[in-house]
Parts: sequence; structure tokens; C-alpha cells
Amino acid sequence: MTPRTSRHQRVLLAAATAVAAGALLSTGLATSASAQAPADSAGRTLAAAPAALSTAARTSLLAQAQSDAQSTAQKIGLGVQEKLVAKDVVKDADGTVHTRYERTYAGLPVLGGDLIVHTSRAGATEGVTKATEATIKVASLTPKVAPAKAQTQALSLARAAGSASTSADQAPRKVIWAGSGKPVLAYETVVGGLQDDGTPNQLHVITDAATGKKLFEYQGIETGTGKTLYSGQVTLTTTKSGSSYQLYDTTRGGHKTNNLAHKTSGTGTLFTDADDVWGTGTASSSATDQTAAADAAYGAQETWDFYKSTFGRNGIKNNGVGAYSRVHYGSNYVNAFWDDSCFCMTYGDGSGNNHPLTALDVAGHEMSHGVTSNTAGLEYSGESGGLNEATSDIFGTGVEFYANNAADKGDYLIGEKIDINGDGTPLRYMDKPSKDGGSADYWSSGVGNKDVHYSSGVANHFFYLLSEGSGAKVINGVSYNSPTSNGAKVTGIGRDKALQIWYKALTTYMTSTTNYKAARTATLNAASALYGSSSTEYKTVAATWSAVNVN
Repeated sequence: MTPRTSRHQRVLLAAATAVAAGALLSTGLATSASAQAPADSAGRTLAAAPAALSTAARTSLLAQAQSDAQSTAQKIGLGVQEKLVAKDVVKDADGTVHTRYERTYAGLPVLGGDLIVHTSRAGATEGVTKATEATIKVASLTPKVAPAKAQTQALSLARAAGSASTSADQAPRKVIWAGSGKPVLAYETVVGGLQDDGTPNQLHVITDAATGKKLFEYQGIETGTGKTLYSGQVTLTTTKSGSSYQLYDTTRGGHKTNNLAHKTSGTGTLFTDADDVWGTGTASSSATDQTAAADAAYGAQETWDFYKSTFGRNGIKNNGVGAYSRVHYGSNYVNAFWDDSCFCMTYGDGSGNNHPLTALDVAGHEMSHGVTSNTAGLEYSGESGGLNEATSDIFGTGVEFYANNAADKGDYLIGEKIDINGDGTPLRYMDKPSKDGGSADYWSSGVGNKDVHYSSGVANHFFYLLSEGSGAKVINGVSYNSPTSNGAKVTGIGRDKALQIWYKALTTYMTSTTNYKAARTATLNAASALYGSSSTEYKTVAATWSAVNVN
């Protein structure tokens, strides 16, 4: 029988679970009629807010951008050996189009060469935002170092992270490295295997092809940690096939929730049930436990709806296609992660295999890594890595407030229910990040040397201050007291406006190499576009960055 959607949205009992953090210690086409561009508090459409493009409209815009790529490259002054590859497109309510491109040089990928072209409704180029202002040009495309040396270096670094791999998953490929300093010919090597805690490894190592020096490295798997919390009784959209039901949501891009049954590879098996009542409200160590699956499905649907309702975004890639979720990963695996290579979210079962990491905010956090990957592509290292993690905390928090679940009220605490510290304290605090013992409240020259989950504190603090302001207050029963680096008082503009500014900055002004100084510029550009350069919102963005020492 042909599957059909279960329109009655059956009630299920679900135990939601833990929040993600670091390993325990990113033209004139019609818009969709079903969604509107975001509006202000008075209901007026924000002219510079992203419009909700239908899948067909977005596909056509991208195809047109690629067709015009050669002339666009000439218009913005790129060299004859540089080519543009259209990656993403955002169309504002006023018709302005922001097209994101990857770049190649002599046929080689340029890492750190991404850029965004801003085009008016009339088709005139209004500006270009580049990951690097350096001229892309190298003296020779012939390496002086053999690929084997690059691979040996990458394998050594991967072993230090716990991988037992003896060969690279992807052989060293020639690239142009433009992520920092003068662009050079380089190798990119990717090593797989597992990290120390059982998380899949996807270590990218960039090696200078002339000297053999390591230029950069980053982890392709973006992770979090936690234990259980309860979301209570929720509703899910499921699909009936024959006489049974499936955790298959055809109304949200075809999202599926699969069971890995304690394995660490594969897509898993789709969850099915006879009566469409999923879970018991209590976690179990059984490899067939439905409660974790119910949580994962709930988190996926709330995250999809948050992005759709708040930004008009149609799925993680904005193409109407849903990711899929895998639960019961490994054994006693205290983590959760997003993986671009499978376009999927994966949850461990935690200590004792009965603390699944499938909470609402971990779903929002980890799936937002997918949004970042498909927009700004913030490198998962240094300050850009901190911004990547903060983006997931920010939107994960947005999902939690959007869901308005009485059992898990929205807050600015990360991991508040999991008691990972054993004393009832949260994993991270957005109002004063340093309360976790490792995160940065304010920017300093060394903040990029911290683990990305701790350097994220600067942006998390910025978002809290921008939303709620400084000083003591109580929100949804939680007490906060947010300081500023300069002692100045900040009056917040509200979470809804802060989310719009961060999303527009991410999707139209940030690039793979954006650091905190560039994030200040990106959010000011976003606030100016949305609310005007003389608006209270613009002035508050500037004052808030100063309050976290980003000047």
C-alpha cells in the first residue's frame, strides 16, 4: 500500500534528552505562497528579510547564477584563472539577491576563497563580501612536496585525536589555500576512523605543497555532549504503510528517524510501530527503545518549523529536503553530532545506554551546524569555529523558545537539565559564559586558541545581551545577571529581532573565515539592512559588541 501521512498526529510519550556541548570536557521569481517574509512587531514585512523561495524558484536562481558566473567573475574583478561555482542564494523581500559562490583557480578549489555577491532588484551589483581580500595567484601549480608526506602528517594528527586509521579516507588533493595569509598551493587530506570517545573522525589537514608545513586543520564532525531531560507528551506527524506506522515525516522534507541498534556505521533501520504511540516517557537501554526515537523526531520537526516560521527557510539546505536522524549510536556513547557527509543527525545513548542525547535543544543545536555549513561555512577552528558553535547555541535556544514546551521552557542555559557537572549546574551560560569555568565572556587576542565550545562564549554573551540586555532579571523562572566588559548598560532589543539579525548576518554577510571583528561588521550590515543605520537596533548591535570587547 502506498504510504500516507498520519494526519491525526497521534499522541506519543517522549523523553527528551540532553543538550550538546563539546566533546565532554557550522531575480523576479515567485516566492512560496505558504510562507511570508519575517515581519516586525507591528506586522510590517521587513524589506531586507529573506523571502521564502519555493524549491523551484531557488533552483532557478542558482542555475541562472551559475550560467552568469563567468560574467559575474569579470564584473567583480577576478583573474582569468578564477572561476565561480554557485553554492547558495538568498532573495530578500525587496528583491535584492545575495548569491554565495565557491571559487576555483586553474581548476583547483580555493579554500577560504568563498564570496557573496549582492545584487539589486534591477540586477546591478551593489557589493561583494569576500572571505579573503588577497589576490588569488600562485607562482607554480607543481608541488615540491610529495602527496605521501601530506598524508603522513595528517595521519599523525589524526592518531593524536584517537583515530586508528592507517590510511587517509580521501587521498591528498591539490587545492589553493587562501584561508590566511598569502594564497599558496597546498594539499588537503581527510582522515577518518573514530576519535577517543567514539565520535566519527573527519579530520581535514591542509599542508603547504612547497614546504610541507601544516597550514590548518579542522574537524569535519561537529559534536555535543549531555544526558536526558523530558519533553513530556508531544505530537508527531507519522506515515502509515500497510498496517503499521513509520517515523517518517513527509510534511517536513521526508525526515526519517532510524535505529542504529548500537552500531557505529550505516543508515540504520526506519522505526515502525503498530499503534502510532511512540515511547514510554522513560529511557531504556534496549537497542529497540522508541523513546529516544520519539525525541529525535520531535526535535527534527520543531527545528524544521522554527526555521520555516522564523526565517522562511525550507529545511537545512533551504531546498525542501529533510535530513534524517539516527539514534542508539554505539554503546555508552555520551555525545551527539551532525555529519555533512550523510546529511544526518546522530545521537548516542549516554552512560549506561539509558540517557539518550535527543533533547530539543541538542536537535536544534546540531542541525543548525548543517545550516551553517550550507550558508557561511564557518571553519570549525579558531574564532570562526567559536562563531560556528555559538550559531548553533543561538538557534538551538531559538528552537527551544519557539517550541514553547511546558516541560522544557525556553532559556539561555545550555544543558541545564543534564547535570553533566554532577552538581546541578548547566553546561553553558549565555548571560555570563565564564560561569562554566572555561568559556570566554569577552573577546581577547587569545580567544581563538580556546576550544571552539569555549571561544563561542563571546558570541553567546553578545546574543544574550542583544536580546535581553545587561544586569539582573528573571525570564521563565530563571535568574540571569549579565555583565559588560566596559561597565556600560545595554538595553536589549528582544530575542526575535536578535535572531533575525544573526540569521541575516550568517546567510548574507559571513564567510568561511569570519572572525569576531568581521562578525561585528556582518551583524551591523544585517541590522542596517533590516532596520536602518540610524535605528535603535543598529546602535544596540554596535554597543553590544563593545560590551563584549569587540570594537
